[in-house]
Amino acid sequence: MAPSPFRLLVLGDSIAYGTGASRSEDTIGRRLATELTADGFDVDLHVLAVPGAVSADLAAQVRRAVPLEPDLALVVIGANDLARFVPAPQATAALGAAVTALRATGSDVVVVPAPDMSMVPFVPPGLRPLVRGACAVLQQSQTRVAGAGGATVAPVVADLAAAFVADPALFSADRFHPSSAGYARISRALAPYVLEVARARRDEAAA
Repeated sequence: MAPSPFRLLVLGDSIAYGTGASRSEDTIGRRLATELTADGFDVDLHVLAVPGAVSADLAAQVRRAVPLEPDLALVVIGANDLARFVPAPQATAALGAAVTALRATGSDVVVVPAPDMSMVPFVPPGLRPLVRGACAVLQQSQTRVAGAGGATVAPVVADLAAAFVADPALFSADRFHPSSAGYARISRALAPYVLEVARARRDEAAA
């Protein structure tokens, strides 16, 4: 009997969905599926992310995810919570509930904390320290609750913020969402964490 496909789910917001990418092949889900395929996985990709989603919207995405019996769920969330001034405890609680529900299915979970919104070009320079501080509060809370729920946290925020500040071409035309080049940079940062979790799951299944 052939082994079952490795079911990769992507949940979250417009970054998880791929808004701003020129082609579907350039999105995070498709790029990470390609990386997994190159590592020998037969990938079944499902992108459940919804542009504009805040952390509270993860509950609906998780309800769609559970029947799919995921092997690995990538959760990218937080940008819209920050943009809409959702209190960090409220956003964090919703993320924690999503992680708990996904882990209850037997899925591994990789969480990507909220981006550093101070890097967005139209944020006034004088406000960037304040924005960066608000982002850090949410990021730290997300990291804590995700880890407590058994998820792997991909600590890529600082490196990606520096990359986006250094290269404006990583932003799409709206100067908010990543471009295809931006998604390539994000995916390159996430790939080691996704591959590590996937390989560990494969090794455990083979033992």
